[in-house]
Amino acid sequence: MNSKSLKIAPFALRWSMTAIMAVIVLLPLYWIFISSITPKGSLFASPIHYLPKSVTFSNYRDLFVQMNIGEMTYNTMIITLFSLIASVVFGIAAAYAFARNEHSRGLGLAYKLLLFSTLIPGIITARPLYDFMKSVKLIDSYTGLTILYTSALLPFSVMILHNFLKQIPITIEEAAEVDGANFMQILFQIVFPLMKPAIATISIINFITCLNDFFTPLFFSYNIKVLSVGITLIPRASNFEMPWDMISAMGWFIILPIILFVLIFEKNIMDGIMAGGVKQ
Repeated sequence: MNSKSLKIAPFALRWSMTAIMAVIVLLPLYWIFISSITPKGSLFASPIHYLPKSVTFSNYRDLFVQMNIGEMTYNTMIITLFSLIASVVFGIAAAYAFARNEHSRGLGLAYKLLLFSTLIPGIITARPLYDFMKSVKLIDSYTGLTILYTSALLPFSVMILHNFLKQIPITIEEAAEVDGANFMQILFQIVFPLMKPAIATISIINFITCLNDFFTPLFFSYNIKVLSVGITLIPRASNFEMPWDMISAMGWFIILPIILFVLIFEKNIMDGIMAGGVKQ
């Protein structure tokens, strides 16, 4: 093999693997979208039509008319917005305490226990947590769901922010303190701007996590419906018939904002994870 072939081989292999992975990832998304705009009677046509012969948007119209998906979207955005704000605020406070007092045995143990909590399946703590939330009258409420979402988001947020903070030299804060800055000025005018990549990362990933959370709103809420549980409310003609057209439309309605967020903020996600997820 000549030198030119040796250079082309890795290039061809890399792009071949990229094309294969793209097909594996994008083909299901394409099929969901095609199914959502295909008339119900043509979904199971034989042979399979990879390009729809006729297009309809009645499935999306039915989502708004029959299932009131607008209200679900509103509920989802309200709960997600406040959960993201709470996870960032409390996450920064906790991460700063852990990072700047890493020699404290008590805080070190608290940090490890916080990370350990992510290993406990939610189904195990669901019943006692339900009893507690019911006793304080937070079942089926925006406040209760926001608290539950935030508690699920905090461990990951604290881990990313903690590792990111440890890479910020403490001498920067000491120099600002010598110049007369107080703690709040140091935190919000110096540390906070330096943490923007990590904050953007956890905000994006937490947003995706909130949209995908199925168990929490299903178990802890009755009247407040969010997008992730909307698929359980799709009307069915019988127990033996699945409305795949409506299911596909609902799935695409949930997937689309996630795809847009990832495409727009891809660089922030990778930079933040590499900066905050790797301990140096």
